[in-house]
Amino acid sequence: MATINKEARANRKQQILETLAGMLQTPRGEKITTAALAAKLDVSEAALYRHFANKAKMFEGLIEFIEGALFGVMNKITTDETDGLKQVQLMLQTMLKFAERNPGMSRVLIGDALVNEDDALQARINQLLDRLEASLKQSLRIAEAQGNKITDAGIAANTMISFVLGRWHAFAKSGFKRKPSDNLEQHVTQLITGCLQ
Repeated sequence: MATINKEARANRKQQILETLAGMLQTPRGEKITTAALAAKLDVSEAALYRHFANKAKMFEGLIEFIEGALFGVMNKITTDETDGLKQVQLMLQTMLKFAERNPGMSRVLIGDALVNEDDALQARINQLLDRLEASLKQSLRIAEAQGNKITDAGIAANTMISFVLGRWHAFAKSGFKRKPSDNLEQHVTQLITGCLQ
């Protein structure tokens, strides 16, 4: 019986996070309240608080999903692909396509959905972005060790993450019309070529 309750609780928690992510996909990007979320789920606000201590914890759940999804793929890239420049290319594609497949998450990634929320959430997104940048930098260093002449791995990685952020931002601010993957190959080629001496 305890196992069934635990499973039902996990399912409800997942349902709350999926509904929150869905609400973040509205093109107008309105502030999401727990009252609106509860109404969407057809439950009371108190029912939400049985699964999450507060709204910040709900956003934390979304950030955990983003981290797991992105770094799960990034780790697979670095394990399966030995060519440093190819790793960079695949990482950039992963970041851009992730946002495209999860429009509401792009609003979390750019901090738009976190504006009136707990500052710790934005700090966590900043850490996530730092980790993504560090992954790119590490792959650029691998490319360097493989004989590619990289101008500066740190600056190149920073430029690349700034580009990704810009694409995510344009996607969210266009009401999810300007796809992050538009002209993806040309952009990625330009970014990689730009970091080579």
